[in-house]
Amino acid sequence: MAKLISVSIDLTKIDRTRIKLGKNGQKYYDILISVNDEKDKYDNDCSVQQGQTKEERESKADKVYLGNGKTIWTNEIADGQPTKQDIPAQSVVSKLVSDVDDDLPF
Repeated sequence: MAKLISVSIDLTKIDRTRIKLGKNGQKYYDILISVNDEKDKYDNDCSVQQGQTKEERESKADKVYLGNGKTIWTNEIADGQPTKQDIPAQSVVSKLVSDVDDDLPF
């Protein structure tokens, strides 16, 4: 099953010390996206968290929630018909780019 998920992230919650420099010189930030079976009252069915190290997971450290989102398209079959939700006119990526502060390190 394929899905498109639209997510909004609170950039002020990003822990800049967790940004890693890759071998290719690019900067990376680990996140975890959780997709739920049921939607909340805002129609969201997923959440985005800061990635955790193995040690943080084992010690059950608190999770840092960065944002949430919703499935905007899926090819999942429901009642014999493919389900599809409308994609917003303004993409999440263009919104995030327009909202980014110049002092962010990436």
